[in-house]
Amino acid sequence: MTNNEKDNKIKEELSLWQQIKEDFSVPKLNDPALDSSFELFFNYPGVWAIINHRISNRLYNKGWKKLSRALTGISSLFTKTDIHPAATIGRRVFIDHAIGVVIGATTIIEDDVLIYQGVTLGGVSLDKGKRHPTIKSNVVIGSGAKVLGNITIGKNSKIGANSVVVCDVPKNSTAVGVPAKIIKKDNKNCKLDHADLPDINKEMFKYLIERIHVLETALKEEDGIDVSDKDRKLEEDYNKFINAMNSIKKK
Repeated sequence: MTNNEKDNKIKEELSLWQQIKEDFSVPKLNDPALDSSFELFFNYPGVWAIINHRISNRLYNKGWKKLSRALTGISSLFTKTDIHPAATIGRRVFIDHAIGVVIGATTIIEDDVLIYQGVTLGGVSLDKGKRHPTIKSNVVIGSGAKVLGNITIGKNSKIGANSVVVCDVPKNSTAVGVPAKIIKKDNKNCKLDHADLPDINKEMFKYLIERIHVLETALKEEDGIDVSDKDRKLEEDYNKFINAMNSIKKK
């Protein structure tokens, strides 16, 4: 028997109550801000979103589709999380803070996945078939990230905050940006430290500014053009902008 078959067998044997108990234990492993079990009932909408999905998913699979959709609507109202009852969600999945998370109907999420607020696992097609992503085990998806289409995020991979992923991400990789680019591959011990992720927009602006400077210098040297007055005016405008931004921050 393969590992996947064993996992599926365990899932089948777990009762709804056992799944709910396991879901309640997940925040203790993923959130250092949790001080007591009491907080789970009032401060963890992601836990309740998953638990409500467990119930609505079972109803949906047994043919009670209208009832399951009604339960999903009520859950969405209170948790601010929209999970289609047809979506497949594995064990020990944790949605941290949860607000604004959207998970489409044909999404498959395997075990031990960590999802932050504002994440969308959405579709880009109106076809009836598989049109949402598959998220493999131990994946971390940063806040605000959009994972779109029938793509696969490989095991142990990390998706940076606010990234837009439209292509497959290999296992043990880190992807960031719009559209997302893979910045690390086959790194089994990779951690999603957002402080160390590259600022792609910053790097692009830096490149453009330096490129313009090179071109201006070449033109001035070749044609003997004097742009010193314009340089001074631009410098004054730039300083005014910086001062205005600093005054806003102080307020």
